[in-house]
Amino acid sequence: MDPILKRVAVRKYTSEKVASADIEKLIAAFQAAPCGMHEADVMQMTAVANEALLQKIAKATSNACYGAPLLFVINTKKDNEFAERDASVAAENLMVEAAGLNLGSVYLMGAASKLNAAVDLQEELEVDPGYEIKVLVAVGHAAEAPKEDRSNRYKVIVKK
Repeated sequence: MDPILKRVAVRKYTSEKVASADIEKLIAAFQAAPCGMHEADVMQMTAVANEALLQKIAKATSNACYGAPLLFVINTKKDNEFAERDASVAAENLMVEAAGLNLGSVYLMGAASKLNAAVDLQEELEVDPGYEIKVLVAVGHAAEAPKEDRSNRYKVIVKK
């Protein structure tokens, strides 16, 4: 099945770790994301698989990351006009690649605001000064098979 059609929000994960080779493929998908005005220096990412750091993030975000064994923390320069769009398309690249690797994922914004308030965690995540956490993507092996039918969600008008 096409990864775009297969991708759904997963909010329950097994404890199985994501393979290093899959993490590298996900990072490559992030690197391939488009950016506004070709300004690649306005976005960066931290990939977190360290259990101790994941626990700190879970505590700071009231477990808003659903216990995923892998988090991608996408950061953008503060006050950049394309920040939300760039972070969102990069997140979509990650989520589509995850689906292609038979991994679940979910787009998280609420956790970002909580982490932006946690200065100690920003330092541990190596968020550069002048940047802020914009989006997180939780990734892992889905604990249950999604049952959502997304074949007819939106109104579509086709004019030929």
